[in-house]
Amino acid sequence: MSRATESTATLGDLRPGQSCIIVAIGGQGALKRRLVDMGLTPGCRVFLRKTAPLGDPLEINLRGYELSLRRADAKNILVEKV
Repeated sequence: MSRATESTATLGDLRPGQSCIIVAIGGQGALKRRLVDMGLTPGCRVFLRKTAPLGDPLEINLRGYELSLRRADAKNILVEKV
């Protein structure tokens, strides 16, 4: 993954209530394919709704549906905060 700038981060770095736009999907093979199959594609707007009490998983809203995602998987998604 490329180095994050001030306005970019990973999906796992966001706090509840923040929105972002996906810039790139990292990972390889099955992980990357699974993330894309769930609708996590570059240009998609994502809203971090909440995190579980211990911080994992994350509940995000994208494309009109709710998705729970492990923080480790979310760290593979480069986003730009909006």
